[in-house]
Amino acid sequence: MNMMTRQYDLEERLISFSLDVIEVSKTIITTNAGYNLSNQLVRSSSSPALNYGEAQAAESRKDFIHKLRIVLKELRETKVNLTLLLRAELVNNELLCQKAKKECIQLIAIITTSISTTQKGLQTFDI
Repeated sequence: MNMMTRQYDLEERLISFSLDVIEVSKTIITTNAGYNLSNQLVRSSSSPALNYGEAQAAESRKDFIHKLRIVLKELRETKVNLTLLLRAELVNNELLCQKAKKECIQLIAIITTSISTTQKGLQTFDI
């Protein structure tokens, strides 16, 4: 598997994750809290795919790392939001929400590793 295929697969996985979270948002109970968390959830869960796409056009390794850190920040926000929704019992489909949270945790691990690997390459390159 070459680098372009792997990048595409991660981008596709981030898009699929966003779509899954949109489905979760459709099951959120209509309350003031549910409405606010739902809106924020859709924003934070769609941001990683959009920012990852932007990272692919980064002007340098430092720029790439910066954009990946934004992806990571948004994924972490999404994970906390999903946790809040589950604990507050604001979702009608708990299994779907738990599945999205599990995928979010896996994506966080992937992006964290990508940042670490790129930083090591940057340090080696700068020597």
